[in-house]
Amino acid sequence: MTTPYPNSAPAPAGVPASAPAHQSPAHQPAPSASAQALLAVRSEVAKAVVGQEATVTGLLIALLAGGHVLLEGVPGVAKTLLVRALSTALSLDTKRVQFTPDLMPGDVTGSLIYDAATSAFTFRAGPVFTNILLADEINRTPPKTQASLLEAMEEHQVSVDGVSRRLPSPFMVAATQNPVEYEGTYPLPEAQLDRFLLKLTMDLPGRDDEIEVIRRHSRGFDPQDLHGAGVRAVAGAAELAQAQQEVSQVGVADEILAYVVDLVRATRTAPSFQLGVSPRGATAILKSARAYAWLSGRSFVTPDDIKALALPTLRHRVALRPEAEMDGVAVDDILRSILATVPVPR
Repeated sequence: MTTPYPNSAPAPAGVPASAPAHQSPAHQPAPSASAQALLAVRSEVAKAVVGQEATVTGLLIALLAGGHVLLEGVPGVAKTLLVRALSTALSLDTKRVQFTPDLMPGDVTGSLIYDAATSAFTFRAGPVFTNILLADEINRTPPKTQASLLEAMEEHQVSVDGVSRRLPSPFMVAATQNPVEYEGTYPLPEAQLDRFLLKLTMDLPGRDDEIEVIRRHSRGFDPQDLHGAGVRAVAGAAELAQAQQEVSQVGVADEILAYVVDLVRATRTAPSFQLGVSPRGATAILKSARAYAWLSGRSFVTPDDIKALALPTLRHRVALRPEAEMDGVAVDDILRSILATVPVPR
């Protein structure tokens, strides 16, 4: 199921029907330098990755909101290339870890190494010390190693031998899962799933997009040479930090807050769910919607922003009842029915 983001650039600033009466296009501020830079990232990533504009928007939202992303898609839909292209366009450091059954926590966070020359232990930083960590097939590693990421994701630090070490800023985990192959996997527990701001699904490309992928490869496109593909840095950590500050200033009316609460409370009483959304999920929708509104050129959140972010923000925070799973009920379908029944503020 494709994530519900627009496949084109965000719409120009305007006043939706639910906007406060005093808001008007004339009063909308001109896009800041950081906004223009972040929007340009989409075009740069598109030079290397075809047909995944929605996922790019989702990753940008996670970066703007200071969250993490769970990417789900079959092998070969350019998950790794997408993260590398995004890092290049943002001039951020990225590292990739292939999660396997024998991966140890220290292989991710780092460990103490004995230095014979000084007769002392020194810390060797693991790959988690980066801006964007691609945790490839995170559900293939045991829970102990999965849990080693919890502190990094929640507190942006790593503790080894009683010493806490800060991670670079910005920091985001982009973890991937294969949705069709579960043999030999360790499903992420609810507590860890809840730490991901968004769960984005990457579908196979459409026919026209797949033709374009093949065309690019026939013309010599090399996925390992992003600079050769024309991908360049159009933003950096400074622009991202300024953008995050601007996102935090996006206004949210009390009616919108009540709408978010009504949505998450409806998941707790849905007959097909045995686990509904926690208050953390409500705050996740709020943070995501603020970033989405900012990317859309608005200084306030609308009900449409909440609806656009509801599925990717909530789909991994609920659990189906066993009988619903046996009946083939889809989580996204239930969430859509909730969106259709919960009254929208006017």
